[in-house]
Amino acid sequence: MASASEKKILVVDDEPDVRNFLAACIEDAGFQVETAADGVEALEKVKADPPDLMTLDMVMPRKSGINVMRTLRSNERYAKLPVIVITAHAHDELGSEDIKGFNAFASGLRPRYTMEKPVTPEKLVKAIGDILQVDVEMPDDEHSADDRAQVMKMVGETDPETLKKIQKLLGNG
Repeated sequence: MASASEKKILVVDDEPDVRNFLAACIEDAGFQVETAADGVEALEKVKADPPDLMTLDMVMPRKSGINVMRTLRSNERYAKLPVIVITAHAHDELGSEDIKGFNAFASGLRPRYTMEKPVTPEKLVKAIGDILQVDVEMPDDEHSADDRAQVMKMVGETDPETLKKIQKLLGNG
């Protein structure tokens, strides 16, 4: 069985905080991680150096998750790339059309998993390990993972203006 350190995951999300959180969770489990801020950047990275698996947000600027999936599935070289869709819009108007679009794919071409935000590190890493057939060890610090999940939930529930103020206070804005 392969080790996590031999596998590269591409994390695609237009929200920097979500992208960084997902990347940190996956790196903590021992995987190599690259990130992309939208579908166009994701496809460029896939073409330059294909990952072993991709996490993919649905609602993004420049190229949506469904359009990234269509592009990947139409290219024989990338058609079998495992994808985990991670979305906050599985049950609202923004995402419902994309979910229908994913379900219209032939069964072998659909995303392997669809997860709703906020995602727990354990659930995400377990799904990646299952798909890639890799034994993963979660960090021993359970409180750290719980804290991250709580923070991500709070971030997801906070209005954008407040998040900008927090970023500015932290020197990141």
